[in-house]
Amino acid sequence: MNIILLSGGSGKRLWPVSNDICSKQFIKIFKKEDGQYESMIQRVYGQIRSVDKDATVTIATGKNQVSFITNQLGAGVNVCVEPCRRDTFPAIALATAFLHDVKGIDENDTVVVCPVDPYVNADYFEALQKLDGLAKEGEANLVLMGMEPTHPSEKFGYIIPTDKKNVSRVETFKEKPDAKTAEQYIAQGALWNGGVFAYKLKYVLDKAHELIDFVDYDDLYAKYDTLNKISFDYAVVEQEKKIQVLRFAGEWKDLGTWNSLSEAMVENTIGKVMCNEHCENLYVINELNVPILCMGMKDAIVAASAEGILVAEKEQSAQIKPFVDQINQQVMFAEKSWGSYEVIDIEQNSMTIKVTLNPGHQMNYHSHERRNEVWTILSGKGRTIVEGMEQIVGPGDVITIQAGCKHTIIADTELKVMEVQLGKEISVDDKRKYELER
Repeated sequence: MNIILLSGGSGKRLWPVSNDICSKQFIKIFKKEDGQYESMIQRVYGQIRSVDKDATVTIATGKNQVSFITNQLGAGVNVCVEPCRRDTFPAIALATAFLHDVKGIDENDTVVVCPVDPYVNADYFEALQKLDGLAKEGEANLVLMGMEPTHPSEKFGYIIPTDKKNVSRVETFKEKPDAKTAEQYIAQGALWNGGVFAYKLKYVLDKAHELIDFVDYDDLYAKYDTLNKISFDYAVVEQEKKIQVLRFAGEWKDLGTWNSLSEAMVENTIGKVMCNEHCENLYVINELNVPILCMGMKDAIVAASAEGILVAEKEQSAQIKPFVDQINQQVMFAEKSWGSYEVIDIEQNSMTIKVTLNPGHQMNYHSHERRNEVWTILSGKGRTIVEGMEQIVGPGDVITIQAGCKHTIIADTELKVMEVQLGKEISVDDKRKYELER
């Protein structure tokens, strides 16, 4: 199979452990047999490999998520990077052109598209294989997977098929309804639209060329910021007449809120957490290196990270997005291709960051025009290069870097560094990269 996994969004409903950089699919909450935790994207990727080890998996994502993806899945994973956000139709068009022009996939081959973050089991991926087979048969231009509804949800759009067979022609689509209307749809045999579908590569390439003036993948990438924001459902699905739906009745959960995410957690607590015997139906995730103590709490969510702390009644936790939209602050933790960083302190003219570099990795060779930096090596061994001069460093060493100086640091072992940035205009945009001549 050729699979495109859509990895986007900011996951604001899962604040504070999810943000624009570390979105919900990267939160490690699923406990494995070895006791370690894995994220949604790691779980889904592993499930695909267990069902089809030869599948070509491409992750369509924004550039701010690439480091998380490569850190969690390895550098060998295919990533199609959107230069900016332009909704699902441009993202899928770009990924389809990537498969054809970069990966050399034949235009008559089939492609399956699905979100990266559903909570599913092996039968879901077996159904994806059936979906792929239906697209190969070519009786329809698009084949959707429709989820058998378990209740009249207001969160999903609905697919109305012509009959109740396992594979049916699609009669029409309905937008997210109120609960009463959803009951009427379900009585008609309607299915939830989970955003999963398959097509022959040529079909979407032709649709893309109809709606966008471009030559190939490189040209589309260069023009991406000029494209209209439009969903795939609106641009393609709702306009298509030859469309089928495959029913899926297995476990499928959209883990978009704390309430739904807690239902998929194997344990009630993750991290340094203590609860007394009077706590009931309480779920706690603590990413901080300090303990959380809960006493007598019932039907609640507690989540703590460097971004903030949430304490909410479970049902109310789904309503946090308008409040999170009002929060405008520095991202306090992020994974990078070379490791990770955590913001420790922010003052008017300084910022203190704890940096962890993975063994064998290094930062880009770069400079800053409006700030000085002081690096204090906390642990590990490595090398710094400042203006071409290399120096071996270890615990206790201090490196001072003036504004304008080119610099990098290389980790021979895991390397922890306290970085103090000093300047009146400290900004992530104040960075110029260079080729490192060795």
